[in-house]
Amino acid sequence: MAVAFTFPGQGSQSVGMGKDLADAFPEARAVFEEVDEALGQKLSQIMWEGPEETLTLTANAQPALMAVSLAALRAMEARGFSLKDKVAYVAGHSLGEYSALAAAGMFSIADTARLLRIRGNAMQAAVPVGEGAMAAIIGLEQADVEAACAEAAQNSVCQIANDNGGGQLVISGAKAAVELAAKLCTEKGAKRALMLSVSAPFHSALMAPAAEAMREALAGVAKQAPVVPVVANVVVQPLSNPDEIVARLVEQVTGRVRWRETVEWFGANGVKTMYEVGSGKVLSGLARRIDKEIATSAINTQADVEAAVAALA
Repeated sequence: MAVAFTFPGQGSQSVGMGKDLADAFPEARAVFEEVDEALGQKLSQIMWEGPEETLTLTANAQPALMAVSLAALRAMEARGFSLKDKVAYVAGHSLGEYSALAAAGMFSIADTARLLRIRGNAMQAAVPVGEGAMAAIIGLEQADVEAACAEAAQNSVCQIANDNGGGQLVISGAKAAVELAAKLCTEKGAKRALMLSVSAPFHSALMAPAAEAMREALAGVAKQAPVVPVVANVVVQPLSNPDEIVARLVEQVTGRVRWRETVEWFGANGVKTMYEVGSGKVLSGLARRIDKEIATSAINTQADVEAAVAALA
């Protein structure tokens, strides 16, 4: 009866996230203070007071989401919980993989905050605003989506960025190519093809400059072997070697987030309970659509922390 902890990605942020934890647990508040100090910015104030458009900026949302996840984990640890003893695997959706690694002790919280700030800025800078796009394709077979991307790309970039499960694929690339691919997907029978309001074409080949920035940033950070293996986004394999994990984090910037396969891998490897640690319940919703045999719970409030600690005792 293995347990997995998962960590949310961009899009799960909301103004006020983490405030309940900070008010209830000194250990959680210390995480927000550590992130503020590492970034030289009162990010916690933006998280709790807004404005929403400032929190949603990639360079803010990424470290902010990590901070909430780690605050929830520290609150659990203050109640006697041990990740190493109770959890078989960790995984995170895109930036959530960094939260998972901080949770498993590979990176310090301060270093993770700085890495995510660099990642957010580098992803934003990789493509001029308005030149890239992403679209969600609902209810179309992966092979058909891949064919539409190939047809639309020609000499441009258009590829599947996220396989989220439950019939939802996200495509990413040059704006004109993504718009054409979305139209082709509709013609092929997609239930919906929805252009997403994002600031850059994440997880596409256009992010190559950001991948190089992360290669450099990751090389300069202290690393420990994680106390729990991370199931990496781009290979859907449990990894414990820091060098291998770093290589996959670099690859992840331009590579596909294989979330459906990650949850399927959990199910095939004995995971019966999956907790989503941090803001929102996006991953819990996806997991229920992918594998109904896995019980899911979110941990983002004081009540959630107390319930999870009791359940895992």
